[in-house]
Amino acid sequence: MKISFLCSDSEHPVNSYLYNWIEDNSTEHTIELVREKSELSGGDILFLISCSEIINKKDRSFYTKSLVLHASDLPEGRGWSPHIWQIVEGFNEITLTLLEAEDKVDSGDIWKKIRLKIPNHALWDEINHNLFRKEIELIDFAVRNFDSIVPTPQNTDIEPTYYPKRTPLDSKLDISKSIESQFNKIRVCDPNRFPAYLEIHGKKFKLTLEKVGDE
Repeated sequence: MKISFLCSDSEHPVNSYLYNWIEDNSTEHTIELVREKSELSGGDILFLISCSEIINKKDRSFYTKSLVLHASDLPEGRGWSPHIWQIVEGFNEITLTLLEAEDKVDSGDIWKKIRLKIPNHALWDEINHNLFRKEIELIDFAVRNFDSIVPTPQNTDIEPTYYPKRTPLDSKLDISKSIESQFNKIRVCDPNRFPAYLEIHGKKFKLTLEKVGDE
């Protein structure tokens, strides 16, 4: 089988999980990981993982199936960084959805959903680890069931909701509020890519949260 991964950001933490999957499966399949759609060579499955480009119908026509991994219980939570928004909102369990790519964002038929719990003390890297392990499970599922899957249309009785693209301002803390009330906002911030920060006395300060004494 010929498989392509399109992950736009070479610094995205999911890359190490993709590299490991490619190494484990390279004897059975022809696999490529690219950063731009212009590099795609076509094949059986295209996985869009943290892809920032628009992949239109013509782009998808070079593959038998084009699939998206999206961390919400679709049709609720379409859009950008859904697991981050949900954790900030207080969710302690999220749904990861494997679906077909369509021109309308996150609207395609669903191949599979799995749920994962997010401990209320888990920091950004622990959250990522839990999420990316489940993404690998869904990638395995897609490859194993490629010839037999019967996708399910999204529930039209549920009104879709949409999350906006996150900006650095979404990582800004309110110095008038307690740490406890903003803990979810702090713990989802990747200190290397999108750090939490605060502004006081005319200066901007980066805030790094680290778990200590964890058994």
